[in-house]
Amino acid sequence: MDFNLSEQQKMLQRMAGEFADDAVKPQAAEIDSKSRFPFDLAKELGKRGYQGLPYPAQCGGSGAGYLSYVLVLEQLCQASMTVGAVMAINTVPEEAIFRFGNEEQKKALLAPLAKGEMLGSIAFTEAETGSDPRAITTTSQKSGDGYAVTGQKQFVALAPAANLALVFAKSEGKGLNAFVIDTSSPGYNLREPCETMGLKGLGASVVYLDEVKVPQENLLGEEGQGFKILLEAISLGRLGVAVEAVAVAQAALDISIDYAKQRKTAGRPIARLPAVQWHLAEMASRIEAGRLLVYRTAFIRDQGLDIKYESSVAKLFVSQMAVEVTRRAMQVCGSYGTMTSMPVERLYRDAKMTEVYVGISEIQRNIIAEHLI
Repeated sequence: MDFNLSEQQKMLQRMAGEFADDAVKPQAAEIDSKSRFPFDLAKELGKRGYQGLPYPAQCGGSGAGYLSYVLVLEQLCQASMTVGAVMAINTVPEEAIFRFGNEEQKKALLAPLAKGEMLGSIAFTEAETGSDPRAITTTSQKSGDGYAVTGQKQFVALAPAANLALVFAKSEGKGLNAFVIDTSSPGYNLREPCETMGLKGLGASVVYLDEVKVPQENLLGEEGQGFKILLEAISLGRLGVAVEAVAVAQAALDISIDYAKQRKTAGRPIARLPAVQWHLAEMASRIEAGRLLVYRTAFIRDQGLDIKYESSVAKLFVSQMAVEVTRRAMQVCGSYGTMTSMPVERLYRDAKMTEVYVGISEIQRNIIAEHLI
């Protein structure tokens, strides 16, 4: 792996950082406090071409690659993890279509997502399961020249804004089917929001599907291939969460350094205290290790290789790292770090979410262990 970024990557990183500082950071606190979905910023992500970074031009993207995607996402999430997560979650249905869709599906479904003309969500989790495909109760039955999908999904992020949803339902035969469903379809009903401690404003909601008619051409892959499609697409979702965790941890470190330089005790900055310095050193070293895991996973994906194992390793390590780093940031900032009007408190709550969503840490350990043995 070449650790030197190309000039194009440096430019993308710099421009994303400027956009994050100028447009995203000023809205971050309000998005969190009011649980407000950032519709305006989601549109701007599309206009800037961020939604299609990994995908080739013929699919509506820019062909910049997965590492470029990671670099941009990291900058956005340092300003607001919610805004960055909009971009990351949209990439999951994109990845499914890119890997398993035919040429017509890539043109009709992937291109609008990659160009930022539409937003996509993923609907797998249900009241009884978040990871086990055998417990899925949503069904898909043949109906005319397509399917009728019926069931209930939980924690569907981006639900208030999504135009398309990657939905998983039981096949009439064995396994699951994967569909790309137009959210304006009759029977696709957005219900109550799922209020969470972090990632506020992401629009996670309950969705009911009442005999939603889905045309045959919106079935991804083959009948019963849904779980294979999920595993492939969600590996990029795990990478996205790992990026979010690195970014949140970096933001917490930056705040801690600034605070430690300004806050004084006995006439000198607390940054001069060995105990505070040890916190900062631990935070920095863990972030660097996590960032390398994330960049390496993106590099592997850019080689066209599978990242199911690598993305689980990255998500497991980096999410735990983010929780620890933001905890230490609270220690450095003291009572100020716990105030809801200060960003460290939000970062701590967001960091915890990275351990839980897109597969809890225990699931990542199972995936890693299965790979090892």
